[in-house]
Amino acid sequence: MIKRNLAKFNQTMGFQIANSNKQKVKPFSGPENDGTNGSVIGRLLSPPDVAADYDSWLVKQPSALNSFDSIMKAAKGKKIVVFLDYDGTLSPIVEDPDKAFMSVEMRAAVREVAKYFPTSIISGRSPDKVKEFVQLNNVDYAGSHGLDIMVPSRAVKSSDKKGNEGAFQPAKSFLPAIQEISMVLEDKIREIQGARIEDNKFCISVHYRQVPSEEHEILKEKVKSLVENRQDFRLTEGKMVLEVRPSIEWNKGSALSYLLDTLGFSTAKDVLPLYIGDDQTDEDAFKYVIDR
Repeated sequence: MIKRNLAKFNQTMGFQIANSNKQKVKPFSGPENDGTNGSVIGRLLSPPDVAADYDSWLVKQPSALNSFDSIMKAAKGKKIVVFLDYDGTLSPIVEDPDKAFMSVEMRAAVREVAKYFPTSIISGRSPDKVKEFVQLNNVDYAGSHGLDIMVPSRAVKSSDKKGNEGAFQPAKSFLPAIQEISMVLEDKIREIQGARIEDNKFCISVHYRQVPSEEHEILKEKVKSLVENRQDFRLTEGKMVLEVRPSIEWNKGSALSYLLDTLGFSTAKDVLPLYIGDDQTDEDAFKYVIDR
């Protein structure tokens, strides 16, 4: 039953990638090719443009979507804990971020996987927005790249003093400054056609997928100029999105670690974390899983 439901999820992920012209599969790293302790990561990133380079790359690091048997071998006798990105992983990359809906098939697959394995979604969006998209109550949610975590209902440990009304928010003290930056940004980019700001509470996302290409650099400079003199904040870039975040030592890898600990798995030797993501911010989670 467990293998069948993971297979269903694997099949659905393949369906997701096949139907998105924005994504291609990048290497799978697991115990067979990275020398780690058995953790599994799945990258769904844009491969090199040159087909020959990609083919060579793929030989050394086989696709996660095509390595299901290897994953099952690594999972034998272990407790699987699943962590997922949202945009580009559970949903396609779309022009309008408010329309990044997941398919019925994907929702059903995630629901089934979560019946058998603790499952969390770690997104750059606010957890409320992600939960509105996913519409599942049997998964846990972390937003703002892990800066806003809904404390799991199955938690065996309570959040520390930084928790607030069922949420763990290590950057809560930054909220006033974040709101100020958001208002200034609105004014600075108002005249750039297609630019839009998404308030993710602890992360300000500036989307420019609909901005004319000749204005991309202009937009980036405007955002950069606002952040560069604010030492408490940093600017990161994803797929056609700029993100302003507090400069604290906390990321998706930290969120994954927190969730494992809260769920009581941090010191367990028989746990296999499985993380699937598609963007640069997911690298922090991949690194944590590999180094764990």
